[in-house]
Amino acid sequence: MTYLIFTILLSGILAGYLLKRRRLARLPHIILLSVWMLLFLLGIEVGANPRILQGLHRLGVEAAALSLAGTLGSCLLALGLWKFIQRKS
Repeated sequence: MTYLIFTILLSGILAGYLLKRRRLARLPHIILLSVWMLLFLLGIEVGANPRILQGLHRLGVEAAALSLAGTLGSCLLALGLWKFIQRKS
């Protein structure tokens, strides 16, 4: 499984290198749609897992705050990185 992940990652890097001179206008929309789809599928996985749902009330405010802060921080950093990359090209 690890080899598959690295193969996919390296394939994407190679494709990006080979296509770097092309104008890929729809690529940001495809990436955004893919991220939203992954988040939706993660939500389905969490909602379908009875162990997670049964233990949800035990998470507490601190765990929920940490999760929210981590997610928000990741989104903000990703947005900042995206704007930085777009400004460079």
